[in-house]
Amino acid sequence: MSIEISRLTSEAYDEWDRAVERSPETTIFHRSEVLEQLAEYTDAELHLLVGYKGQEPVGVLPLFELEKGPIRAAFSPPPAASVEYLGPARLNMAKLSRRKAERRHQRFLDACFEYVDETINPAITRIDTGPDYDDVRPFQWEGYSVVPEYTYVVELTDEDDLLSRFSSDARGNIRDSYDADFVIEQGRKHALGLIVDQVQRRYRDQDHPVTLPSPFIERLFEALSADEFRPYVCRVDGEFVGGILVVADGDTVYRWIGGVRPERDVDFPVNDLLDWRVMTDAIADGRERYDLVGAGAERVNEYKAKFDPDLMTSYRIHSNPLLFDAVSWAYEHVERRRIDLVGDAGSGPTGLIRSTAANLLDQK
Repeated sequence: MSIEISRLTSEAYDEWDRAVERSPETTIFHRSEVLEQLAEYTDAELHLLVGYKGQEPVGVLPLFELEKGPIRAAFSPPPAASVEYLGPARLNMAKLSRRKAERRHQRFLDACFEYVDETINPAITRIDTGPDYDDVRPFQWEGYSVVPEYTYVVELTDEDDLLSRFSSDARGNIRDSYDADFVIEQGRKHALGLIVDQVQRRYRDQDHPVTLPSPFIERLFEALSADEFRPYVCRVDGEFVGGILVVADGDTVYRWIGGVRPERDVDFPVNDLLDWRVMTDAIADGRERYDLVGAGAERVNEYKAKFDPDLMTSYRIHSNPLLFDAVSWAYEHVERRRIDLVGDAGSGPTGLIRSTAANLLDQK
């Protein structure tokens, strides 16, 4: 029996979320509340694709159709939203033999490829998978380029066992007492801006300016429950010194945004204590994993690795490699609108292609 693709609409969000909940490969970013906010923020058309074998769902793939100027693209997730994971996820395959499961997976993606070609017909497609989606071969066979990305995931057990696995300096930082009058707590909506602004200043100071999607972050805070979106903050004498935006779903907590070096000189390890608070709260909530969201920067990895995480792989999948870099770069920067597009494009052939793509996209 072939796999049939259905595109679900907002009236069928419940059906979509049931499929998402049953898949071991989805993330919180696959949920309809998040996808709806992403589509509104990026002004994209949302395609919620579900593959069915008869009446049984076997796979999901959320896609965002973006059209600027003469260029149409399909993204999962959309650019300029600071979402690391999305892409396809399988379900109802655990009891199948490897041969049958791989065949069903292949047919699901083949049906998705056909849908994308016939319905969206994008100049480029970019998909960033989650770390539990581990078979990207059908994309390679279809001619897509696949680049590995990495993250660290901490297995959450009981507190004593977890702490015993940390590096000696991490254990000491958490166990020591400090003279500073500080508090680590879950903040409210006001904390979102404090954390986002601190991250942006930190990157700007390192000559790597970023513009985080504050409106989307605020919308998501309103859409999710207090257990699913938590801004953790550290204050000294009542003054904010650091924080982390954390989202959680199922058995996993995600260290989404924040955790940069404090701007104020303090004599205690702000981020060690923030991460420890996140982990202990997650254990109390029955969560099993803490995804540190990213393991590709050597300097930052040295910090994250001291929590004894497992290294996991996700993938960036894209079509049309020659056009991909220029168009995806231009989508990111046109969306943010805060820099000189042509001046930031770089020099040489790549810079020329990027600036041309940016100018085309900016014509909308």
